[in-house]
Amino acid sequence: MAQWQLRRQAQHLPLLVAVQGFIAVATILGYGLLIGDPDPAAALFLATGAPTITLISVGLVMTPQMVVQGRTEGSLDWMRTLPVPRIGFLLSDLMVWTLIALPGMVLGIAAGVWRFGIQLSIAPWFVPAALLVSLTAAAVGYAMATLLPAAVAMIMTQALIFVVLLFSPVSYPSDRMPGWLQEAHQWLPIEPMAQLIRAGLAHDTFTMPARSMIVLAVWAGVALIGAALALRKRS
Repeated sequence: MAQWQLRRQAQHLPLLVAVQGFIAVATILGYGLLIGDPDPAAALFLATGAPTITLISVGLVMTPQMVVQGRTEGSLDWMRTLPVPRIGFLLSDLMVWTLIALPGMVLGIAAGVWRFGIQLSIAPWFVPAALLVSLTAAAVGYAMATLLPAAVAMIMTQALIFVVLLFSPVSYPSDRMPGWLQEAHQWLPIEPMAQLIRAGLAHDTFTMPARSMIVLAVWAGVALIGAALALRKRS
């Protein structure tokens, strides 16, 4: 199923990879233009935030958009008639979107190191951590696209990209936000994703709080269950 899904996306795959690579580089260069030459602490936040933004944008924006497109054109309903378990179809689709997000993440890391001249201390568990973040973002996006009405899901993707870029503690510390927004991010998956990637790329400077790991795991589990239940429902 994963191989079939990759072949199905083959026509759009180069464009998808190019777009999320552009997002990663544009995030680094754009923030660099806004801030100028940041101090080492701010530079490290920006450099480790760009790959997180890439993983999240693929999962929360590109994934639901493509799933909604499949819903409206009928291809998703057709694929649900294939003689394979629905959970197998879901996991293979999520695997494809997880792999699609990885090239942009690597490009974002390279752009951040080059632009801000920083040195990273990559943890040995960084690769599985990046896979977990990418999978969780794709699962949340997939659940959103299958559980919500198509029009609502599309509007949500447009709003979420601004939330991730501007109003989430991904490229800056959470203490810069209002108290109510800090509290909201205690329960949302975006900040834990950023913390996990940041700790993996600069483990000498940052750590991953246990509470954030639990929040991230809960979101991943709930999103997988929601998407699986939505796929089991008949049209």
